[in-house]
Amino acid sequence: MSAVKDYFETIEGCKTHILRAGEGQPLLFLHGANGGRWLPFLDDLAKDYDVIAPEHPGFGTSDTPDWLDNTGDLAHFYLEFMHQLGLDNVLLVGTSLGGWISCEIGVRSTQALDRMALSAPAGIHVKGVQKGDMFLWNPEQMVRNLMYSKELQDKMLAMPVSDDERDMALRNRFTTAKLAWSPRLYNPDLAKWLHRIRIPTMILWGRQDKLIPASYGERFNELIPGSVLKTFDECGHLPHAEKSGEFTAAIRDFAKG
Repeated sequence: MSAVKDYFETIEGCKTHILRAGEGQPLLFLHGANGGRWLPFLDDLAKDYDVIAPEHPGFGTSDTPDWLDNTGDLAHFYLEFMHQLGLDNVLLVGTSLGGWISCEIGVRSTQALDRMALSAPAGIHVKGVQKGDMFLWNPEQMVRNLMYSKELQDKMLAMPVSDDERDMALRNRFTTAKLAWSPRLYNPDLAKWLHRIRIPTMILWGRQDKLIPASYGERFNELIPGSVLKTFDECGHLPHAEKSGEFTAAIRDFAKG
């Protein structure tokens, strides 16, 4: 596998930070609210795919453009992103907030997409099923509630955090609040248009997810025609981190059709 390339592209006037490695079919990974970073599961996928992992506008070291108001804006941004980078036949993988953005892309246009994998996406509301409120969690509660494994929780909490990392986390949290504060973590108009996603779609969920309960996966499965649902036992909101081997295997099997 080639080394990870770290560079910037200006898309729609937004200087955008991109990490990229591998060769083959393009795999566009859209990160969640905690921000973008190159994680081990991306190394694994880069053995078979051209993995492209941008930081969303308003997150990390990407610019915050004046036009950024909602997840729909990010959907239009990524449609232009794929066009400007010449990406076609894209395997789109989005987690949490990134899964929500992926859905917003899919209801607008799937022209550049081959198929889509959504890992515990936000974006819809299921009446009577309460989500966790990440905006009320302190940093320790965030780690404890996002991950099922206490061993992984303890490992994450024991890692030193620099001042720069704290500043970055605060910036990511601010942008997430701008996009998803009210209503909490969903777009009231999204559910009624999910039937427009007419490409193969896989939905992945941790059975012990405390942020967005696993029953939301069943609702996405009902709303997206022909989609398939895969759940992971003893797993919270981050299957790509807690069950990375099973997660990447599921992506590969799905991509092969």
